[in-house]
Amino acid sequence: MQYDGASGAAASPAPGASSTGDRRPPDPEEAEAFLRRFHAEEPEQPVPLGARLAAVRAEIARTGTYRHTPAELEFGCRAAWRNSARCIGRLYWRNLRVLDRRSARTPEEIHRHLVEHLRLATNGGRVRPVISVFAQEAPGRPAPRVWNDQLIRYAGYRAERGGIVGDPGRVGFTEAVRRLGWRAPGGAHDILPWVVEVAHEAPRVLEVPREEVREVRLRHPDVPAFDALGLRWYAVPAISHMRLSIGGVDYPLAPFNGWYMGTEIGARNLVDADRYDLLPVMAELLGLDTGRESTLWRDRALVELNVAVLHSFESAGVRIADHHTLSRHFLTHVEREERLGRPAPTDWSWIVPPLSGGITPVFHRYYDEVESRPNFFLDDDARERAAGRCPAGPRNAGDVPGPLR
Repeated sequence: MQYDGASGAAASPAPGASSTGDRRPPDPEEAEAFLRRFHAEEPEQPVPLGARLAAVRAEIARTGTYRHTPAELEFGCRAAWRNSARCIGRLYWRNLRVLDRRSARTPEEIHRHLVEHLRLATNGGRVRPVISVFAQEAPGRPAPRVWNDQLIRYAGYRAERGGIVGDPGRVGFTEAVRRLGWRAPGGAHDILPWVVEVAHEAPRVLEVPREEVREVRLRHPDVPAFDALGLRWYAVPAISHMRLSIGGVDYPLAPFNGWYMGTEIGARNLVDADRYDLLPVMAELLGLDTGRESTLWRDRALVELNVAVLHSFESAGVRIADHHTLSRHFLTHVEREERLGRPAPTDWSWIVPPLSGGITPVFHRYYDEVESRPNFFLDDDARERAAGRCPAGPRNAGDVPGPLR
């Protein structure tokens, strides 16, 4: 499951969804379509399809929603990954471990389960796909949510003399959590705390236990000067702000992870101009001529950054995949789904890797772009909170934290 701030899953609201999540009763037709699909693929169920459909219709009429059985939830989570058009790692969708956390209500309970998610996902470096599903949205019962876009992110600070310390892409969110009371250490690799919001309570800022965050020191096998940059990255890319939609029922808090594809780090996070912007730095370390584009210094620096990422993760015993291998695996997934008569929704612009795309097999074919459900969706309010533009925003200019000294 390859998702990051630079390369992720479905990134738009579902039709009819409001900015705070769709709290209307589930569409009975969508619920029925999901249940029919579930029983078709998993026919050995204790309750026959007809009886289950009747029970769900009655529950929606009585309560305004319905509750998935554990088996339905597990299938729905895996199907949502299978249907994620922007994920190249879907070959392993059946291996997704589903953690049912729907009974958690308090920030403390949610925090405990998120810590457990990181522990299970990290798996001593043998990163495995995990999803934790918290309470569903229901009429009159807002569900819990986490403001963070990922469970692990480095903070970003505006330095007093200009420039950014840490991740430039996280400056807005860092300032938002400082306004909520977080005491920012001010370092280059500070783990941002979680902002947990439950119904009828103010958002809570809760620290991420550092011992649960596996990190990899980035080194280059042939460029010793690269090591002096002191770069590192975290092992688990766990998306935490996307809404999981199964059979018309929405779960606003359903953090999920896979493992990294190297280019997510080496060709986006470390390279994008609004992130770490390291291409000029890498080119200088390599002694490249940056005065002319025709020297292809950007391309050469980009390759070496990705060499460093893959080398570092592999040397540290942390699971990662290169884009050539994952591209072949993805086509295996597509062919398998086609043989089973199922669509394999694919957004070509996201599946083709950001490095050497034209020499990967995913580049040279057309795909079915139909939206399928279950799936993950990114709503406007979740995007705004993750950017630091949230309800706890500054009331006046004096509320904005100043630069770190």
